[in-house]
Amino acid sequence: MGRGRAKAKQTKVARELKYSTHTMDLDALQREIGSGTAVDDKDEEYDEYSARYGSYADDEDDDRK
Repeated sequence: MGRGRAKAKQTKVARELKYSTHTMDLDALQREIGSGTAVDDKDEEYDEYSARYGSYADDEDDDRK
């Protein structure tokens, strides 16, 4: 019995999302998810691995030629 009411609500929400126009505040979204620090952390992690294992990658390239 409760399934009909839940499905009707989902359909209503889906139609609102599909047909309404939304303005997106990207600055507010960026502040909310805090994406500024996550990118920096990944770069530092990549640099650490690159420094540690970079010489192995260079050796493999020399063998192929």
